Amino acid sequence: MVQGLRPAVAKNLYEGVVIPAHPLALDASRKLDERRQRGLTRYYLAAGAGGVAVGVHTTQFEIRDREINLLEPVLRLAAEEVERAGKTDSFIKVAGICGPTAQALHEAELAAKLGYDLGLVSMGGLHDWSEADLLRRTEEIAKVIPVFGFYLQPAVGGRVLSDAFWREFAEIPGVMAVKIAPFNRYQTLDVVRAVCQSSRRDDIALYTGNDDNIVADLLTIYRVWVDGKPVEKRIVGGLLGHWAVWTHAAVRLLDEIKRARESGMIPAELLVRGIAVTDANAAFFDPAHHFAGCIPGIHEVLRRQGLLAGRWCLRPDEELSEGQMEEIDRVYREYPELNDDWFVQKHLDEWLS
Repeated sequence: MVQGLRPAVAKNLYEGVVIPAHPLALDASRKLDERRQRGLTRYYLAAGAGGVAVGVHTTQFEIRDREINLLEPVLRLAAEEVERAGKTDSFIKVAGICGPTAQALHEAELAAKLGYDLGLVSMGGLHDWSEADLLRRTEEIAKVIPVFGFYLQPAVGGRVLSDAFWREFAEIPGVMAVKIAPFNRYQTLDVVRAVCQSSRRDDIALYTGNDDNIVADLLTIYRVWVDGKPVEKRIVGGLLGHWAVWTHAAVRLLDEIKRARESGMIPAELLVRGIAVTDANAAFFDPAHHFAGCIPGIHEVLRRQGLLAGRWCLRPDEELSEGQMEEIDRVYREYPELNDDWFVQKHLDEWLS
């Protein structure tokens, strides 16, 4: 049976932290740029992130293709940088886990061997599986590595799952957190309600993956009636592709949100800023074109900062959509308080050395 989380990792997970979804640094030949891959991890560590998720959608699922074979290298490089920074005991390392049960177990074993704390278990690509099959798969993975559940929006390969599925999911021993990312308020509430109704409600941390609603998700108290009594639960932190950029500013934002939550007073300005964050996310994630430019959009911001050498993705046809560059220009111009360019420029040479 899998061991539990280390105390400092568990503390950070339940208190809520910024967990960026780690991009893939490539050179002009679309080969792994190890120097910049390490530089990105160093950036997230220095920016104050509480963890990092590697081998996830933002890292590009094609790293698993046999001819590319980059899953192990990117997991290993990030783990090495966390160890180098002396944060192994507290920094939350999350590994993406995909595919049918045999593949998923292989990836879980690899992540556990490399010292990862949790596996972010994607249901993507398994559209012909029953919900019962998905639950059994999760139970097997949880025997290898603690599970970070993942409600992935259909637009990027996920599927709609019933509230009954999430009620059973929350009862699985070894499920420690859930990333809620359906980009849908009704489906978000399905997950929160299921966790609140679970006997394990205090063992499961909720994280937003709703890049279109980050600030509001983090400010909200969810009150669910269970057996005639109110149960309250918060979304404590975020595991987000959006937080792969402007991460230092995201850490400051989460700290500000936590202070507001503790005071019981939610400043109207935070809600205004939440809309600005959503607007910036629309420029990066490209919902206008069904998220086709999502990964190149993230890469473009990192390229402008000097963290990446270019926007290259593993698929040559994966590029910015028409008008997306202009949208990124616009949000840079309109929301200068959201970026952390000054912080990156101050430390870039150090991270890339």
